Amino acid sequence: MSWPEVAKKHPEANFLQSPGYGKMNEILGHKVIVENFDDKGYALMIVRDAKRGRYLEIPCGPLIDWDDKKAVKAVFDKIKQIAKREKCVFVRIRPQLIENTKNLQILAEMGLKKAPMHLAAEHTVIIDLTQSEDKLLSNMRRQTRYDVRRADKLEIKVEKSNDEAIFKEFREVQADTARRQNFIPPNLKTLLAEREAFGKNIIIYIAKTNEGEPIAYGMIIKDGKEADYYEAASTPLNRKMPGAHALLWQATRDLKNEGYERFNLWGIAPAGQPNHRYAGVTTFKTGFGGEVVAYVPAHDLIIDPIKYIKNWFVETIRRKKRHL
Repeated sequence: MSWPEVAKKHPEANFLQSPGYGKMNEILGHKVIVENFDDKGYALMIVRDAKRGRYLEIPCGPLIDWDDKKAVKAVFDKIKQIAKREKCVFVRIRPQLIENTKNLQILAEMGLKKAPMHLAAEHTVIIDLTQSEDKLLSNMRRQTRYDVRRADKLEIKVEKSNDEAIFKEFREVQADTARRQNFIPPNLKTLLAEREAFGKNIIIYIAKTNEGEPIAYGMIIKDGKEADYYEAASTPLNRKMPGAHALLWQATRDLKNEGYERFNLWGIAPAGQPNHRYAGVTTFKTGFGGEVVAYVPAHDLIIDPIKYIKNWFVETIRRKKRHL
């Protein structure tokens, strides 16, 4: 099946299983494998070379009818064959499955174990863009709605572009944001590879004061029925002015008018974890009134148990240090 056919058959699909994401990884030098599994399912897989062991990554996939046990088994048998062929220590997946007992049991039956690190926004907020603008506004938390309206009164302007210069500017501001907020941002090489791979389907929004000073930036990637608020950055002005609110509201309206059905705000803290790294952005994102969604956590299919032990310890320590 072609990607448009796959996306139509699996409306839950997003850009992490798209040809654009495959191209981006190839630009960065990673081996990409696309498999249709004899029409039983679809997966874009990336071979990751890490010091702790080579592994096969399947973000937001495989795309499959998870109620068809025979198809699921056939797909995972093939994935295991591919991983062995590529000399991988393990396979890491985070499928588009809601976290519940049934879906966790499916993964367990395939021999998968919960991974020590997350993959691809396991907890998120998704805004239903099929609703009217009035409904989208009324769904917001009162404070969020107030800040959106305050942005109008302050004459905050929102621009958008995917020029290379904007990506370089975004990288500089995000690096400064990362120093203030203690996270590791993507490097410029990765950002430019994303721009090259996704073309017109990747865009950076910039909220500015009425005098043209940047306040907040947001990178959005679009594919199929979904758009994703994938990366963000801000200047110190964002602490005083609702630039991020203006940006996200403008992007929501634009995406709705472009015909996208859902807007994935991409990454919040799990419930009951106030010390999680994403705790700060969780209040902001949930204020826009979307549905809070918890996907099954990342799982590993272990190919080489002895070598996998080293990976498990390294990632467990890393997760704790990063407050994830």
